[in-house]
Amino acid sequence: MPTIWLYTLGSSLLVSLVALIGIAAFAFNEKALKKIVILLVSLSAGALIGDAFIHILPEAVEKFGFDLYMSLYILAGILVFFLLEKIIHWHHCHCSEHTHKKPFVLTMLLGDGLHNFVDGLFIASSYLISINLGIATTIAVLFHEIPQEIGDFGVLIHGGVRKRKALLLNFATALMALLGAVVGLYIGEANDEFLKFILPITAGGFIYVANVDLFPELHKESKNWSHSILQFVMVLAGIGIMMSLLLLETR
Repeated sequence: MPTIWLYTLGSSLLVSLVALIGIAAFAFNEKALKKIVILLVSLSAGALIGDAFIHILPEAVEKFGFDLYMSLYILAGILVFFLLEKIIHWHHCHCSEHTHKKPFVLTMLLGDGLHNFVDGLFIASSYLISINLGIATTIAVLFHEIPQEIGDFGVLIHGGVRKRKALLLNFATALMALLGAVVGLYIGEANDEFLKFILPITAGGFIYVANVDLFPELHKESKNWSHSILQFVMVLAGIGIMMSLLLLETR
């Protein structure tokens, strides 16, 4: 078990450090950064659905079997992330209504902290099944966090927060992944039933994020055939990374 704790906390810390990626805003102009981010979004979409269908669901079915409850837990994951997205994006409906931007900044930080806490839970539950599944889930979360954290940094700047403070606030909310990981390890080690529902919920959440958040964003940025093909290749690359991890496991 100490090995699982080490891997889980190390992975969660790595995911938290991604919050500092906002510093990229200092190195790139807005146009160049936007091109990089959309490629990362494509890679993230492929990694998330790849992890859900290639790693998480097969592991969950192998360990617990497939029944009606498994389907309901997957649906629950989709609905949980729908609610999380509602919390995180609530401020968009209020930006134009407030002359002061601080309220929506606080809402975003709270929502992002909750999201990172859930990511920590997912990473912990994956490691409790196997080291390989934990690594695959960590990679999928990392790919998703990079474009998200750059976007969050931009929202904080738009909200009137200075760049250095925005980086620190982003990092502080990202550390909630560590708390989520600790909670997930304690609950998962004490109760096997926790893993029975958290794994399909994780898969449902990843499927939701890829299909509801990321793919529509790619459609918006598809200016021509070359852009679309490049995005598709990057999605395949994300799936390919998850598949290559599976092949490494079987050796």
